Amino acid sequence: MELFRKIFRGRASGTSQLAAQAGRDQVTNSAGGFVYALEPMDRVDRFLILGSEGGTYYATERALTLEGALHLATMVRENGMAVVERVIAISEAARAPKVAPAIFALAMCAGFGDEATRRLALGRGLQAVCRTGSHLLLFASYVEQFRGWGRGLRSAVRAWYENKPVGQLAYQFVKYQNRFGFTHRDLMRLAHPVASDEARAALYAWVVRGTVPADAPELGLVRAFEAAKGLADADLESFVALVRDAKLPREAIPSAWLREPDVWEALLETMPLTALIRNLATMTRVGLLTPKSAATRLVIERLHDAERLCKARVHPIAVLSALETYRAGRGARGSGTWKPVDEVVEALDDAFYSAFSAAEPSGARTLIGLDVSGSMSTGTLAGVPGLTPRVAAVAMAMTHVRSEAHADVMAFSDRFVPLAVSRTERLGEVMRRTENLPFERTDCALPMLYALERRLAIDTFVVYTDNETWAGTIHPDEALRRYRERTGLWAKLVVVGMTSTGFTIADPNDPGMLDVVGFDAAAPALVADFSKPAAA
Repeated sequence: MELFRKIFRGRASGTSQLAAQAGRDQVTNSAGGFVYALEPMDRVDRFLILGSEGGTYYATERALTLEGALHLATMVRENGMAVVERVIAISEAARAPKVAPAIFALAMCAGFGDEATRRLALGRGLQAVCRTGSHLLLFASYVEQFRGWGRGLRSAVRAWYENKPVGQLAYQFVKYQNRFGFTHRDLMRLAHPVASDEARAALYAWVVRGTVPADAPELGLVRAFEAAKGLADADLESFVALVRDAKLPREAIPSAWLREPDVWEALLETMPLTALIRNLATMTRVGLLTPKSAATRLVIERLHDAERLCKARVHPIAVLSALETYRAGRGARGSGTWKPVDEVVEALDDAFYSAFSAAEPSGARTLIGLDVSGSMSTGTLAGVPGLTPRVAAVAMAMTHVRSEAHADVMAFSDRFVPLAVSRTERLGEVMRRTENLPFERTDCALPMLYALERRLAIDTFVVYTDNETWAGTIHPDEALRRYRERTGLWAKLVVVGMTSTGFTIADPNDPGMLDVVGFDAAAPALVADFSKPAAA
């Protein structure tokens, strides 16, 4: 009798996840379970925000990229204007960790779209999405697979150059000289931008012919860049003075000088925040960042400045990547090592939460369900080494734990997995514990069954998953409806998709269920807004 009693471990039964629910339009996911097809534009969002780097447990990076690109092409042909508007909106709000998917989508719209779509993509789209010289060169490398260099494309690139103030343009030319097989010289010879004044004409002449501008005050950065090339044998004090006075970016510094802490100290004074975060390990390795040093205090002050993080458009994944790399004391791809400064690690931990869009606490009683099954342990988000969907899900869950007064966490695979998380824990500690959890099958109904079994009063379930559920005896949305029936609570379900697939466990016809893209910088705010109780 005891053997029979333990077979289902007390689970509720309904429709097996390996079968479709009666009367519901479901599809099979990659694991063979029945789920819902994601709304077409929501799938575009997943592609734009999550990309396809690293692939998934069920699909290689190449296969996932091809699948996402084919869906995107269909959407561009069906409603290209809406796709361009979505690309612009996500890019302007800095919601995606990397800009490459948005630029790829923009290039596709510029080639495959109808006339109105192409006009919007090459007009407002190019100006809004390709904010830097590097972005423009990446766009050029993508767009050639969709179209030739006709009048519309040449005019758009010409406008990109002509619309930027000459001083800003000089900075872009110095910082991003050669990317993705293109140079600005290549693009200028294709687009033929027109110089509206002598300074701009001198800048164009330097890019195309290498003629160093002699007089224009706006082009002092170009003259300093050229001067730096000839100072290989100069004394350190003179070179540091040049860097400080001209405000040269790191990319303009000859590599031999990048071993000097004094040079990095001069760079740090005006270093953009994204560059600062990216170069923390190097500044520590060369000896600039040490415990209690002035440079370390400056770095910590900037990392704690939430307003500065917002203005710099720093994405949470950039901070998380820096935190994991810096804390490890060793690069994932290189051989360099360094001794992490504890205060910097703590500042990065705090900066991770600040990099998300500000969210007012919903006040909802929230249960966060973390899918830690085997399929969530494969692939990477945004190409960050070690940042698997399961680790990333835990990182995002900490944003709720920190901001909500009534948020609890449970982890699951095909059973409950102990993973206590407190708001006082550091992010790195929780992520390390996550990496050691067992790899098992997936049953996304378990958060709702967990709440039923323990008689928990829950307003919102937030489930972080890749939607590859199949091992349960009841569907996740079916379990939510059962929870509502038995408790009398109109509980909501937020499904946070952690991979760029076309599946969801949320019933699209239920207004109490919402899909959110994992590591969307706006995700915590979206979840909080959805979770707030309706006004009486």
